[in-house]
Amino acid sequence: MTPPIFRPRRIAVSVAAVCALGVGQAHGAGFALQENSGSGLGNAFAAGAAGTEDASSMWANPASLSKRMSMEAAAAMHLITPSIKFRDDGSLPAFNQPLGGTGGDAGGLNFVPNMYIAVPINRQWTFGLGVNAPFGLVTEYDGDWIGRYQGVKSSIKTINVNPSVSFKPANNVAIGLGVNFQRIDAEFTGKVSYSGAIATAAQAAAAGGQIPAEAVPSVIAATSGLDSSAKIEGDDTAWGWNVGVLVDVTPATQVGVAYRSEIKYKVTGNANIDNPTPVVPAPLAPIVGALTGAINGTALYSSGITADVKLPAIVNASVFHRVNDRWDVMADVQWTGWSSIKELKFVRTDGAVLSNTPENFDDAWRVSVGANYRHNDRWMFRGGVAFDQSPVNRADRTPRLPDEDRVWVSFGAQYKYSKNLKLDAGFTYIDSKDSSIEQNAGSTAANALIKGNYEAYTTIFSVQGTYTF
Repeated sequence: MTPPIFRPRRIAVSVAAVCALGVGQAHGAGFALQENSGSGLGNAFAAGAAGTEDASSMWANPASLSKRMSMEAAAAMHLITPSIKFRDDGSLPAFNQPLGGTGGDAGGLNFVPNMYIAVPINRQWTFGLGVNAPFGLVTEYDGDWIGRYQGVKSSIKTINVNPSVSFKPANNVAIGLGVNFQRIDAEFTGKVSYSGAIATAAQAAAAGGQIPAEAVPSVIAATSGLDSSAKIEGDDTAWGWNVGVLVDVTPATQVGVAYRSEIKYKVTGNANIDNPTPVVPAPLAPIVGALTGAINGTALYSSGITADVKLPAIVNASVFHRVNDRWDVMADVQWTGWSSIKELKFVRTDGAVLSNTPENFDDAWRVSVGANYRHNDRWMFRGGVAFDQSPVNRADRTPRLPDEDRVWVSFGAQYKYSKNLKLDAGFTYIDSKDSSIEQNAGSTAANALIKGNYEAYTTIFSVQGTYTF
């Protein structure tokens, strides 16, 4: 058997395939989490920067703090359940490896909390503090699936602490400013074709006269189906800022504009690679032992890593109008500067580049509209729809981020339990457009070819309690 030609860099490409900093299909485009308010979910977050429903509005626009007449606290919990299923349509196995399955459902139940407090200082100034999770999700495929060389588990978790103030220079105008202290934790796992690495090393050794050329087919046959397990873990903290303006155009109409800055991370952590021990016939043991010793020491070895990550800026422009005592209508346009993510390079602490994965995200838009209906003094019902554009282009789509455009349909209700306590619940169904993928991370022989389509949808259920002191 004559194996395909393996270039030395393909071992590095195999490792790189498990290192791309992306997650499975999220409920906001890319890997953004829109779910930062339980009351806002019922309108598909259509109130945006013009919303002033409760203290949670400070996330969308810190100027909304000016509407809090007394101290108020809001806390929400979001139960997010994405379903992400791959349909094979012509995938090819890596050299000397089985193809594998379709990965099962890569989604799962995720819990995202957030909380806010607003404290008026005087008629002009209000202080607020918000704690939430603006980016992240966890997805996981079966460990033996077709795309195991490009990703198995992807986990990004962020926590954002956002102290803010609002100032009213006039009765109908408010300005808000906030700072953001944010932490990111990431974990990515996948497989590396150890059989492919051995084939590469055997061919190179034969070409250099270090082993007999006739031994190469026997080495390859004896070491088929072997995978290494790779895990990348890293974290960092960083600072950003946000600003907003809220204008009461009329007593019934509010217009808001808000901006959130990019946040730049220098993620540091470790790449841990667990290599198998081949069991081969005794005559091949010295050759295979020498080859695997070289692989483990020069290509598939554990080390520290660093990566520069720039999370995108966000701009919102919104309008909220109270039609009458029963009805409110609202609309929001959001721009996210995803083009800040062009590539992701992981560099080992010894200076070697572990991977450099092209992302080439595009800037993306999100448009939403919604309405409120006040049934009586205690009950209010909400609804909203949104179109959420994906930043991912087809050429660079990977199994870690098989993202596509999606449509939101949201419903919610609020119950005023007492003068001081409001309870909100919301439900959203997100239908994602089917996304196609044809990806081999540079080499079908090393990483397999993933070819097919994804079917995905997400359900979100949120509850929130708001207490006014």
